[in-house]
Amino acid sequence: MTPAPSAPRPPRPPSAPQPRRAVRTVDYHTAGEPFRIVDTTEPGFPAALPGDTVAERCATAIGPGGSGTAPRPGELDDVRRLLVQEPRGHAGMYGGFVVPPDDDGAHFGVLFWHKDGYSTACGHGTMALGAWAVDSGRVPAPEQGDVEVRIDVPSGRVTATVHRDGGRTTGVTFRNVPARVTARKVPVATTLGLAEADLAHAGACYASVRARDLGLDVTRASLPDLVRAGREIRAALATHPGTWHPGGPLLSGVYGVVLHEELPVTPFGPHQRNATVFADGQVDRSPCGSGTSARLALLAQDGRLGPGEDLLHESVVGTVFTGRAVPDAGPGPGAGPAGAGDGLVTEVTGTAYRTGEHTFTLDPYDALGPGFLL
Repeated sequence: MTPAPSAPRPPRPPSAPQPRRAVRTVDYHTAGEPFRIVDTTEPGFPAALPGDTVAERCATAIGPGGSGTAPRPGELDDVRRLLVQEPRGHAGMYGGFVVPPDDDGAHFGVLFWHKDGYSTACGHGTMALGAWAVDSGRVPAPEQGDVEVRIDVPSGRVTATVHRDGGRTTGVTFRNVPARVTARKVPVATTLGLAEADLAHAGACYASVRARDLGLDVTRASLPDLVRAGREIRAALATHPGTWHPGGPLLSGVYGVVLHEELPVTPFGPHQRNATVFADGQVDRSPCGSGTSARLALLAQDGRLGPGEDLLHESVVGTVFTGRAVPDAGPGPGAGPAGAGDGLVTEVTGTAYRTGEHTFTLDPYDALGPGFLL
């Protein structure tokens, strides 16, 4: 007689309880992409974050010998993993730790994080933070009109201009650090075929590839192949000199791969759809704010983005950002043409909506600890 299969055993609880954690978050989504906000300046935040600047705090979070997509274990990274991993998060989760700014010129700073670690730029997160700062009253705003929220991020100082109508936040415009084109038509071999990649730095390095060169379209049905291609392209370009940033290793290396396709132009300018695959295969549900900046620099260099024109940029889920070059940026950053001098200053506009508030805890006897990813 065949014995009945035994029931799976639950994880064994730890012999000694782990420290209890309680982390409060406010969640938003920007064009469908989540953003989980954690204010580390609130009393009782369960991790120390030393450093004099946001960039130094980001290096502290990553840890000695770590990288943006492979941080070293530490107290702060335990909090990140608690919030991004299941059962409290998921592989598509994104968020940020609000930290003090570099100086009084900004309202606050932020460290951006995702399932694999930390990033130096995040346009959709900047938009969500602008909406959060105004909606929460952290930055006073008029009932009608616009207000600037200045935020220090690891790649520099960015601005979220929050648009208000009738006491309600109706949209946010993200002004990025200057975008610079660093390489064009770099051949990249993938298992789906040979493609050409264009490289641009826009707070992080993005590789732009035409999806059709790999026999793909930008649809939900194609996502497995788009993710596969994104991973392969990122790995293939890892040592390309165009991925290096003069600011050092933190800002260098391909962060995201923008797989894009052309759509019929609008009366206002070019129209494209993209799926941005970043870190280790994470898909941006939004059109990607910093990636849109990179696309704008490339389009401007190609002469396809004229004065006063907008890029209508769609995501794989159908949400939209509009992006443009900032005219008359002045003698500072952004004064030169795309890919030359100080780079091209860009703005990207979208919407951000609050989805909830949470207090996440870790039971001291929970054998899963901060969780897992599938």
